[in-house]
Amino acid sequence: MNARPASVATRPRAHEMGIYKRYFDLIASGAKTTEIRVNDASRRKITEGSLIRFRCRDDEVLTRVTRIVRYATFEDMFDHEAVASVNPTATREEQLANIRQIYPPEREALGVLAIGIALVS
Repeated sequence: MNARPASVATRPRAHEMGIYKRYFDLIASGAKTTEIRVNDASRRKITEGSLIRFRCRDDEVLTRVTRIVRYATFEDMFDHEAVASVNPTATREEQLANIRQIYPPEREALGVLAIGIALVS
């Protein structure tokens, strides 16, 4: 029987999400406390209390889900969520433009999730 390497065996199970460097840095610093994603099949498995490991290149940061709120659109989400919790360095309009570069309309049509996150030490 092969033993798992110690680094893998001691890592807690978590949902894995890739993320752009600018957003990764905001999460790692604790400044970004809300992650937004479309409500696709893999996100539907996330529940309050779940762990999410955000990855960017060779870096990773572990977070715990504090809340999940579903919205129909990104505009609806920004009507109810603090813009600064998603990205404290950008306005609502800038964030909508950025997110629309990531998610085309057919993906947004799946619905939008605002995922509250907190760093896990």
